[in-house]
Amino acid sequence: MRSPLFAAALGLLLLADVTQAHTLVATSNIIIDASRRTIDFTSDTTTSIRDSKIIREAHDDAASFVASEGEIRGAQLEAAFDTLRTRVPEARDASDQVLAEAILAL
Repeated sequence: MRSPLFAAALGLLLLADVTQAHTLVATSNIIIDASRRTIDFTSDTTTSIRDSKIIREAHDDAASFVASEGEIRGAQLEAAFDTLRTRVPEARDASDQVLAEAILAL
């Protein structure tokens, strides 16, 4: 009596593992595709943004902003935020924290 019940439970566990593996693969593919789009976007826009004097001059302000968790907001950083949101449509909806980290990464 226990053998069929045990076999059924084992079968359900195996099915759950297979389903979980498929979900993990699908999630990984979504993350990889999003990363690829980000890299493509970055490679297209990074050069022009990196060359911007306003963005370069905001580096120290961006470091202070990130280190202070948004408490310190310098004028050069604010100008860089405006420039990024004007030039890069994808940056319009980004948070100040994300933009400051992006400035530091340039």
